Amino acid sequence: MRLGFTPGPRILIVIASTTVALAFSLAMDAFAAALGKGAALRRPSWGAALTVGAVFGGFQMVMPLIGFALGLAFADIIEAVDHWIAFGLLLLIGGRMVWEALKADEGEETGMKLTFSALFVAGFATSVDALAVGVPLALFDSPVFVSALVIGAVTFGLSTAGVFLGRAVGPLFGRWAVGIGGVGLVALGAKILIEHTMG
Repeated sequence: MRLGFTPGPRILIVIASTTVALAFSLAMDAFAAALGKGAALRRPSWGAALTVGAVFGGFQMVMPLIGFALGLAFADIIEAVDHWIAFGLLLLIGGRMVWEALKADEGEETGMKLTFSALFVAGFATSVDALAVGVPLALFDSPVFVSALVIGAVTFGLSTAGVFLGRAVGPLFGRWAVGIGGVGLVALGAKILIEHTMG
């Protein structure tokens, strides 16, 4: 339902705190994926980390706007398939990373290059939930563009940090770092699927 009046300071505080909480909640999947990317990269640089953050944050910012534009008429359709799309894409990316680790020779330095295509797919897969977020934002007259900007900024920061954190623990596992990152992405996809189907 729409508020129908100009919100006061207390309501604005509630809206702001809710938006920030929503931003961190939506960013968790991207953060987990960034950890996997960081563990898989041979030598993540600031450029690579910022690229991951920008792509993941960009998707998280744009998706709520797309959901808002689609409107209530398509909300049920979006909610019915978004988790299957996310699971399939993360399974594909994660499975490839596991395969890279398994086929590597013992002692070989294993890592994956940061390709835009794989990053694009991962960014989309981890942001499909955000597609439906625009609908409730519209229902309660929330500032959609500001909310999308906050969500994107939080995701950018967490994902950028996630790349370096993932690489920090990656050397502990040697050539299996890529495989562990892949398993993490598959597990993330399974988590998204289970939460939607069992919830």
